[in-house]
Amino acid sequence: MAKALSHHELSKLIGSIYDCALDPERWEDALAGIRDALNAQTAVLHLDDLSHDRLLIYRTVGIEPYWLEQQAKYIPEIHARLIEDLSTWPSLEMPHVVSRHVPQSYLEASRYFQECLKPQGLIDVMSFFLIHTPTRLAGFAVARHERQGIITEREIKLGGLLLPHVRRSVMISNMLDISTIERARMAEALDALTCAVVLTNERGAILHANRSATQMLRSGAPIHDAHGILQANIPSASKELHIAIMIAAQDEASIGKTGLAVRLSESDWLTEPDRPPVFARVLPMAGGDLRAGMEPAAVAAVFIGNAPDEHDAADMLATACGLTLAETRVLASLLAGHTMAETAASLHIASTTTKTHLDNIFQKTGVSRQADLMRLVMRIVPPTGQPGP
Repeated sequence: MAKALSHHELSKLIGSIYDCALDPERWEDALAGIRDALNAQTAVLHLDDLSHDRLLIYRTVGIEPYWLEQQAKYIPEIHARLIEDLSTWPSLEMPHVVSRHVPQSYLEASRYFQECLKPQGLIDVMSFFLIHTPTRLAGFAVARHERQGIITEREIKLGGLLLPHVRRSVMISNMLDISTIERARMAEALDALTCAVVLTNERGAILHANRSATQMLRSGAPIHDAHGILQANIPSASKELHIAIMIAAQDEASIGKTGLAVRLSESDWLTEPDRPPVFARVLPMAGGDLRAGMEPAAVAAVFIGNAPDEHDAADMLATACGLTLAETRVLASLLAGHTMAETAASLHIASTTTKTHLDNIFQKTGVSRQADLMRLVMRIVPPTGQPGP
């Protein structure tokens, strides 16, 4: 039986995951840590093109080159099975575990399991989903050897703790339009980014703002400089940002979903389509080999960007939460900034029907307010609106 992970070991692992946000070449090391923590034989980080049954990104550890080559033959079967299971999946936060969710009869008839996994001695696979759309699937997964046994509650719980950190790292790396940020040249590298980035200390004091962020601070929207302290114009957003920064300074392993998608804009995203909502994401900076050695020294980097394309967002949420086609169309219209009345008119349905659809969306997504619905969307969709890391 695998020993419990100490707090120090967990913090070190999460630190290595966050380093990958700034240097994607570190994913193999981070995956090796995830694999070992979950007492597994292999680990992968992947982005799949479901439309053409191909892998767009596939970082792996523990898989021999021969089996990597062989696995490509079974991608259509893997995708078909995952698509079938995800069509009724309750939440992207829930892992897919072969021993729990795939019938034994299927495994016995599956060429992938019988011809690829079984010869390697692999008996169980646990997959966590970062992004799921009708055409894209991103996630990380581990496979266990027969000597390690099947996945247990320990691994499910630990994988769930790692999930928001992997998602944050993947999402933030997608905001960067350079491949790496060099050690000791943080300020210069951030100035090359088109997205706004602010580095802060544990009190939220502004240590550096790149060019895009400086323009925001000068205009006073959606963030401003309050005597050297980073503040959002929305008090609740400032509070969440500072809570995330404080947690990042004290223990980045505890930040979890806090600060993953903080709504900064004051505009009503349903009634002011010309003023799209702006969100911030907080990357802890104090831990990790890469980030801790950068100058200027900072405990948090606040990345600021707009909401995703409404159609991508609606499709992703529909897939994750089982929305009907009619509910998805209503959601897309609302995300585009249309009012309930405008949505009803554009879809040629009654206002009461539109409200019914919205109530159903609330029920299926587990939220009760439109602002919370948008926050949920931002947890699922990458900042650029593109489905993938």
